[in-house]
Amino acid sequence: MSSVNAGSMADIAFLLLIFFLVTSIIPNDKGMARDLPQSCPPGAECNIPIKKNNLFAISLNEKGEIFANNEITNIEDLKETLKDFIDNGGDESCKYCKGEKLPAFSDNPKKASISLSIHREAPYQSFISIQDEIAKAYFELREKYVIEVLKTTSKNITKEELKTMQEAYPFRIIETDF
Repeated sequence: MSSVNAGSMADIAFLLLIFFLVTSIIPNDKGMARDLPQSCPPGAECNIPIKKNNLFAISLNEKGEIFANNEITNIEDLKETLKDFIDNGGDESCKYCKGEKLPAFSDNPKKASISLSIHREAPYQSFISIQDEIAKAYFELREKYVIEVLKTTSKNITKEELKTMQEAYPFRIIETDF
């Protein structure tokens, strides 16, 4: 009776395993692109007080309910409410603002801040939806600025114009949890 020598089978299996590990591609996890704030330089005052009307508070509870300035709201209305808040121009120093100059909304887009408080057990998809609506509000305001003030399109914008647009509508968000 003849038998098969299985002594080298383990070596072949090991070599195949190494081959597949080396040649396979491991996908990278993707997340939300955010620039973290720079650390406060030594000796500088970094806790700048924010006036109440310049702070738009959004909170998300564990049930997925969204509160905008302590009033329950739905995700569909959030973008327009944010645009009204940011582009208010309450102190009338903003020449490009198209807001209604309401005293309860921001003085100027450069002073407008958004506070985002998320409950630890809130649905993740609701958090992402809120982030998307904030980004859409800023995108639309910046796009309008490029067209109306800079008299160009976002495809033809220069680096200097990009910086001017970002300074006109700075993305200021404060994220906390509760």
